[in-house]
Amino acid sequence: MAESMQGLHRSHRCTEVSNANIGEEITVMGWVQKRRNLGSLIFIDLRDRSGILQLVFDENDGEIFEKAKELRSEYVIAATGVVRKRDGAVNEELKTGDIEVEVSSLRILSESEVPPFPVEEDANTREELRLQYRYLDLRRPSLQSNLKLRSDITTFIRKFMAGEGFLEIETPTLCKSTPEGARDYLVPSRVHPGEFYALPQSPQLFKQILMCSGCDRYFQIAKCYRDEDLRADRQPEFTQVDMEMSFVNIDDVIDVNERLMQSLFKEILDVDIPTPFPRMSWQDAMDRFGTDKPDTRFGMELVDVTEVVKDCGFGVFSGAVENGGTVRGINVKGQGSMSRKKIDKLTESAKGNGAKGLAYLCINEDGTYKSSFAKFMTEEELDALVKTMEGEPGDLLLFAADRDKIVWNVLGALRLELGEQLELIDKTKFNFLWVVEFPQFEWSDDQDRYIAMHHPFTMPVEEDIEYLESDIGKVRAEAYDIVLNGSEIGGGSVRIHQADVQEKMLKALGFSEESAHEQFGFLLEAFKYGVPPHAGLAYGLDRLVMHMAGVDNIREVIAFPKIKDASCLLTEAPGKVDDIQLEELCIKLDVPATDATEE
Repeated sequence: MAESMQGLHRSHRCTEVSNANIGEEITVMGWVQKRRNLGSLIFIDLRDRSGILQLVFDENDGEIFEKAKELRSEYVIAATGVVRKRDGAVNEELKTGDIEVEVSSLRILSESEVPPFPVEEDANTREELRLQYRYLDLRRPSLQSNLKLRSDITTFIRKFMAGEGFLEIETPTLCKSTPEGARDYLVPSRVHPGEFYALPQSPQLFKQILMCSGCDRYFQIAKCYRDEDLRADRQPEFTQVDMEMSFVNIDDVIDVNERLMQSLFKEILDVDIPTPFPRMSWQDAMDRFGTDKPDTRFGMELVDVTEVVKDCGFGVFSGAVENGGTVRGINVKGQGSMSRKKIDKLTESAKGNGAKGLAYLCINEDGTYKSSFAKFMTEEELDALVKTMEGEPGDLLLFAADRDKIVWNVLGALRLELGEQLELIDKTKFNFLWVVEFPQFEWSDDQDRYIAMHHPFTMPVEEDIEYLESDIGKVRAEAYDIVLNGSEIGGGSVRIHQADVQEKMLKALGFSEESAHEQFGFLLEAFKYGVPPHAGLAYGLDRLVMHMAGVDNIREVIAFPKIKDASCLLTEAPGKVDDIQLEELCIKLDVPATDATEE
């Protein structure tokens, strides 16, 4: 039967107890991790946020010993006793592995049913079940450690930003819906029937208005929302470390953020991060790595062989070039003997990323070639191709031919897949990189028009402004992403602060003067009254913590994450609401029938 604490106070967390406390009487509280009954002795592993501490009960203690027999996994208890050296074997894996507490008083504060899965590391439990019972899952030491790491990181960031003169300012979470981004989460207004708020995808417009307001340096740990498909590093609601600065250029923003990352990694992980971080243009990143967030911890860079094969007899290569595409390859060193079965598997993977196929050439140890296309090319053409790829006996050369976008996507993904398979990636490294000079616009096949690659308020590179009214495909942006180990952990830009440039930008995106003011009128109005040059950046806090924690999924560093369909298995959100609530909001549902509802 559960008891109350009755004025009892915890003196220590489990791993706050050490050899220095030997001989002292202490009180600890927590959950029963495990019970071991040896007949005359009962051992309890007590767990709290800090870790594990062993409790021991002796049969000579009568009533307390009998009470200890009742304990089961996940019972919540309070125990008072004297710290002593362990009589038995020392557990080197535990921080408290050489001490234990001889219990003289025990209270059962709460009983527990048998958990649906063991609350322990490396339990073979389905993630869906773990998320359904997240409160049990979060009791695991690794997740407790991740949450503490996240807290330590945000605490440090706040201190650092305050020391740099930034003001922490909260911005609204009920906003006006604006285009040029992912889908908004909409919130209907009861007071304004038929009208909606949007949850913010970022505090972008408000932080620019704060710069117009003279706040000079702003930051915020901000909740943001995007109604988009989920991946391992993406959630419908996420947290940004958001910042904006006035009277600065790219170098000023980069300087602050390099010092922030360097100080953060030293303080939290005791890792020395060298500065300055390398800078790479977007074009260079795409040409060399097939992605604008390159993982530079290993080589196997893309090689453009378009000029070498443009007139060759292999129609896949020459045809791609003739249609305005390119041919590029990667050299998988030492894998020339890879089986055809494995190559076929790589080909299927390439097709999943948009390729029509994958061409290969194996360089045998005797210098001869085994290839899927050798019969279509002369010996001279093959030799020139191998030379351009810096191929050597024992190498495997893989090629993709298509439009740049597809070739980059295919080979970029293949490079990462092979890097993992062949264990080429040094997982102990933290490789930071700035990617700069992004295109201002990108072509959208879905919308059949150019859209802003970042957002409509990004400043074009000064010498490219003239192309806003003539050839917008040539315009580069004063934008920059900070990349860590192949993951974009943050991005930002210099903002447009001149009214005429902003007008040209919106016009290039297809906004009429009327539609621009309808969507962004409050910002454009603010721009009439003196706008300082300003720039900013926002980190994805979840991704940053994920890398620092050394895990592969942001769900491991978020207390209550959603799954791939944006639902919460713990609370069963989203859910239905009462008809009365819908009536108050003037909403009438017209949900398309599914097979299940029709049945």
